[in-house]
Amino acid sequence: MQVTVDQDRCCGSGQCVLTAPAVFDQSDEDGLVRLLRPGPDGEQRAAVRLAAALCPGNAITVLDE
Repeated sequence: MQVTVDQDRCCGSGQCVLTAPAVFDQSDEDGLVRLLRPGPDGEQRAAVRLAAALCPGNAITVLDE
């Protein structure tokens, strides 16, 4: 799994951080998403997929390898 984020599309809702806090964080400066782990391990994959589905700005892209 490879995860990318588009900060231009991020609206700072924080759904990704609530859903997968080991993979996503929010910037203290502007509240936009910060990707902590672009290649999450198996335990986090379901949460990352859910975070991408919940993202109101469609800022998260998940590619399965």
